[in-house]
Amino acid sequence: MDATRMQVLAGTGGATAPCICLVDAPEHPTSLEGLAGLLTCNVVTIPVAGWGARLTPWPAPALYRGEEDYAGQAAQTLEWLVAEALPAAEAKAGLSPRARAIAGYSLAGLFSLYAFVHDSRFAAVGCLSGSLWYDGWTEHLEGLAFPVAGRYAFFSLGTKERRGPQPRLKQVQVRTETCVRLLRQRGVRVDLTMNPGGHLSHIDERIRAGLTALDAHLAANLPRLGPLA
Repeated sequence: MDATRMQVLAGTGGATAPCICLVDAPEHPTSLEGLAGLLTCNVVTIPVAGWGARLTPWPAPALYRGEEDYAGQAAQTLEWLVAEALPAAEAKAGLSPRARAIAGYSLAGLFSLYAFVHDSRFAAVGCLSGSLWYDGWTEHLEGLAFPVAGRYAFFSLGTKERRGPQPRLKQVQVRTETCVRLLRQRGVRVDLTMNPGGHLSHIDERIRAGLTALDAHLAANLPRLGPLA
């Protein structure tokens, strides 16, 4: 983790309020401008370089010829995140959260959902224009058992994303809807918001909307959230 690129947005709930971990791109850091004073939760951005390698769940071919194939290192990244990066970021910011959520956009949205279903310490997830077209993801989710009690998932997607220029990208909406259905069937509370535009439209605004939805859920359910495992 590059601590110089980490951002912390202090919420109104103090040091013990839930912490939302936003998986961020060091090349294009998310702007949290406009959220100051509006969230109960604290937000910590964790920059992760090399998304195609570090945020994908297993190896898969690249979307386009000439690009590097996806390396599938999400398991190692999740271990690093929960054991090292996030605790270090929280300690640096003086936080002692009662609960955690995780969120991300695009491949970081896919990784956030991966983290949510593989680590019960995340009480909520924001999968924002997540790359849920990824080969084998919905089949993996369908066969996976994970805790659901009291957990929440927020999905958002652009209405034009299914018109992507590559056949795999065209599956993103139907596969997002499949993920929503699978989580609801398990008992997870799920919201899905459709936004105008394509994958690269109003990214910061969509991320802020996702953070706001996670904050509202965590703040409303704080009395029922136990300490971190």
